[in-house]
Formats: sequence, structure tokens, C-alpha cells
Amino acid sequence: MFRLLVAVTLIACSLAAVVPDATETEEFKQWSGRIVGGNTATPGQFPYQASMRSAANSHFCGASIINHRWVVCAAHCTVNRLLANTFVVVGAHHRVTGGTTHATERIVNHPNYSSITLANDVSLVRSATDFVESSTVRFIQLEPNFISTAFPATASGWGQTSNPGSAAEHLQYLIVEAITNEECRSRLSLTNAARIGETTLCVSSPNGQGLCMGDSGGPLTVNGRLVGAVSWGVPCGTAAPDMFARISAVHAWLVSIIDV
Repeated sequence: MFRLLVAVTLIACSLAAVVPDATETEEFKQWSGRIVGGNTATPGQFPYQASMRSAANSHFCGASIINHRWVVCAAHCTVNRLLANTFVVVGAHHRVTGGTTHATERIVNHPNYSSITLANDVSLVRSATDFVESSTVRFIQLEPNFISTAFPATASGWGQTSNPGSAAEHLQYLIVEAITNEECRSRLSLTNAARIGETTLCVSSPNGQGLCMGDSGGPLTVNGRLVGAVSWGVPCGTAAPDMFARISAVHAWLVSIIDV
């Protein structure tokens, strides 16, 4: 079976499952996670990748650049955040240096986002200044069509690479495979299976590879289009599926907000 390159980290079912790096800030620890069994990206390999940062330059989630002002993120990353403490860094390869930092002027969480089920776990963040395309900054198109199974997908992020361990210094990616929601439910507990709905896209990867609490909001792409935003998963790298917000399910809402 052909598998996909993905670099993502998800918010897991239990934050206690992650052993945080004592050198990181409290804000990073809250959302921090890891890419298990991932690979280091080359500079500019994922030019649509953005880093969501605090005013203290602490990376707390990933995001995807979709046009000159907007990025797609996860609602669980941005709900209750203040604009003054939310910045978008684009064109970066290193987690805390490089790239261009933009202040934000608007955060829009999906109106039907559920913090219980993580349905509609998607948000939009508008930069106060334009993103300028270059060799390391590119916009990515939204995928309006339903992706079901066996599609190669690519994601990227700065999560930890081992547990316990430190957050990745450089952008990482990993190989996964999209699976049907039916298969996804069959591989989860009854409680977690009940959280898999039409706004969820599941992926699978081999034991020892996978996503975990961090770089939530980061991209999952197929054929150069954005199909998912990192949402949640079962800790971690244990061959359990990882879950994304399905872009096609919220496509109409996204388009209604952004100024294309």
C-alpha cells in the first residue's frame, strides 16, 4: 500500500500522556507534542506551513497559508486566544528563528466547533499584514472534494521527536495513509469512535510512527491541496489512527470568510 509523507502533531486524548520538555514555556507545554518516526524537511519544502506563536515567540500550533492574509488552523488552538498574544510566522524552517512574523487582526473559530467531540475543529486567522510569496512562502488551495482512502497525504510540523524529548528544532514530516471513517472507528475505543463524524478525516501509519499532542492545526495535503488540519489522536505512535479536521466538510464556511 502506498503511504504518504506527513508531518503533524495532534492534540491527544490525554495531555498527561506527554512528558514535556522542561526547557519550554508553559504555553508550549500545553499544546506540545511530537512527530514519532518523522523526517527533517529541507528549507522551503513545505512553503505553505505557518507557525502560530505567542508574543514571547513560543510556537503553540501549526497552520496553513491559504492566501495573502489568511491561515487555516484548528479551533482548539485559537479558541479564547487574544490577538495581542497571537502571531503568524511564515517562511520558517527552524522552530524559533527565521521567517517573517505577522501580527493578527482577526480570529474566526468555526461556529459549530465542539470542544467535547472536536467536530468542526477548524479556525481562520487573519494577518494584519500581507504574506509575500517567495521560495519559502506559498499559498495552498483548499480541497473541496471528499477524500476517502488510500490517498498519499503530506503534513508538517515542529512537534517532539521522542517521548520524553524536546520539540523539533527544524520542520519535520512523516508518512501516513488516509483511511475511511468506518475503518477508523473500528480501530478506536467506543468512546473515541463516537467522535468520528463527517468533519473528521483519519490517517494511519505504522507502529512507531504517528502524531501526538502538538502542532495541532498543521496541514495535511493531497496532490498539493489542503485536505485536513491536525485535530487529535490517541498517544502516540502506537498504530492507532490520527485525526484531522476535514477541509471539504467545512469548505463552504471557509470560503465564506476569506477574501480570496
